[in-house]
Amino acid sequence: MRVGFTVGRALGDAVDRNRMKRRLRESVRLTRPRPSPAVDVVINPKKSVRTMNFSILVGEVSRAFEVIVRKSIEKPRDLETSGGRTP
Repeated sequence: MRVGFTVGRALGDAVDRNRMKRRLRESVRLTRPRPSPAVDVVINPKKSVRTMNFSILVGEVSRAFEVIVRKSIEKPRDLETSGGRTP
């Protein structure tokens, strides 16, 4: 699983954006599933990440990873109905 972050200028000055990225990287490090599915994840935070309690941020990232893992395990219905061929 590769994880990327998009933190634009609208979210604050460089100090605020870098702090947001540090907090997000640490929350991903703490909650990344092992073994992880072969997916790419892009996290696009809101301004509230700047002031959010870190334990809440970790919980939100963990919940997002749970959804990603669950969806990556499920078989796509399109492939089941078309015999494995894509249209």
